[in-house]
Amino acid sequence: MMNAQNTSRRALLAGASGAVLTSGCSSFFIARDDTGNSALRRDARDAMKRAARFMRERVAYRGGYVWSYAADFSRRWGEMEAYPTMIWIQPPGTATVGHLFLDCFHATRDEFYYQAAMDVAEGLIAAQHPAGGWNYLHDFAGEESARRWYDTIGKNGWRLEEFHHYYGNATFDDAGTSEASQFLLRLYLERRARKLRQPLERAILFVLDSQYENGGWPQRYPRHSEEEGYVREITFNDDVAGENIKFLLMAHQTLADDRALPAIRRAMEIFLATQQLAPQAGWGLQHDVETLAPLAARTYEPEALATHTTATNIGQLLNFYEWTRDGRFIARVPEALAWLDSVRLPDAQVRVAGRHYPTFIELRTNRARINHRRGSNAGSGEYYWDHDPAKPITHYSQWRALDVEALRARYDRLRTADPALLAAASPFNRRPNFRLPRFFTTQNIEVSDMTSNRGAGSAGPPSAERARELIATLNADGYWPTPLSATSQPFVGDAPAQPTPGDFSQTLVGDRYDTSPFVTQEPVTGISTGAFIQNMSSLLLIVDSGE
Repeated sequence: MMNAQNTSRRALLAGASGAVLTSGCSSFFIARDDTGNSALRRDARDAMKRAARFMRERVAYRGGYVWSYAADFSRRWGEMEAYPTMIWIQPPGTATVGHLFLDCFHATRDEFYYQAAMDVAEGLIAAQHPAGGWNYLHDFAGEESARRWYDTIGKNGWRLEEFHHYYGNATFDDAGTSEASQFLLRLYLERRARKLRQPLERAILFVLDSQYENGGWPQRYPRHSEEEGYVREITFNDDVAGENIKFLLMAHQTLADDRALPAIRRAMEIFLATQQLAPQAGWGLQHDVETLAPLAARTYEPEALATHTTATNIGQLLNFYEWTRDGRFIARVPEALAWLDSVRLPDAQVRVAGRHYPTFIELRTNRARINHRRGSNAGSGEYYWDHDPAKPITHYSQWRALDVEALRARYDRLRTADPALLAAASPFNRRPNFRLPRFFTTQNIEVSDMTSNRGAGSAGPPSAERARELIATLNADGYWPTPLSATSQPFVGDAPAQPTPGDFSQTLVGDRYDTSPFVTQEPVTGISTGAFIQNMSSLLLIVDSGE
């Protein structure tokens, strides 16, 4: 689950979304910035190759990556500090780099990048759970080493409760399984390499086998006897259902997989079944698999309706109507919009500029539940909620910026749209000439705290000046030195039950025993996988041949 102060993740794999599948992917074929400067394109190509060679030959571990590295490799991090034998699946990690290498291959037609993408695939295949999905991370040193990490670094990350226990299964959380699955599919389609087919089939089966009969998906699978609470329940948090639908649509269009559409149709039904009754016609992060009622998740995710999840689910219902012309999918959208209107804060009550919607809304009373914490670490600390907006936790936003008017406008457009045009564009209609987007990494990436170790600038076609800057700042070793503003405290032992004196209620990290990531004011310079992806995805648009 996302732990960032930023509370929305831009879809890295936007090219696979239902909207893009509907439109034939045309909006994601980004033309290169043709400067007319062949020397610039040559220099950009050379810089890309040097940077990719450094990452592939000196940074990768068995084809995989974490999120950032100290320059001397003395420490490394995914969402938390990692062992040298670990790779991180959760974006922007191993599969994200695989997508980048494939993008670079499409831009340059250089076989080096295809082979680099195959290296990544081999790492992911080695890390794949036997059931077909992936965990947040994988430790090539074996299960004993992984358990030791969970019992030390993981367990002492105060707010990262998803890492407090090792269950040995896989997760849909944070799009890790979805992104890895989509990368394997995309790479397989490139040349139909036989060694990719079985791992891809396992990934498809993981999505199919884990789906409940009512259409929902749990957060984790296969179910483990020691698991507690929300991880078995129907999960909407981080758009789990939407990510799985996205992958199944890709399989439907590219592999002509007849198993995909029945699963998608069941998944669409759970959105209808879990919507609560008016006047609180929204959704929670998780819902009980039997009663379908909203449930609590982590200790700072109370039983409540969630405004951001509701907005996401409204968008999905509008997608479903576009795909099916079935009026059931938009029949109660006005109720959901009206509920969001009812909880919108007046300007005088807004605590964070631009964020008018409390994250969690109490059932029945429609009051905001605000999360707080006391103590200093995972041993002494605890989370609690009340209705007081003073001193909220800062690592999980208690208010959201939602574009409800855009949802309402889209609903109004769809109500009057020509059903015949919607039918013709439905992604359920298999198109023989369908192709996935050439580039998947030319979107901004926002996932979690450690993604702040990325560097300046945003992804997209760069100016010639920006391209020259990227070329010039690649150092002699072959990486872009990046201030690692996100860091963590080393594990120093289990957190004691007695709290350390001080106020940690609004900090990202607790006392010295807390291994959670935080933003430092004194960053060291290191190697950022996120900066590598971002900078390379800019340069590849300069060198793109258009083939």
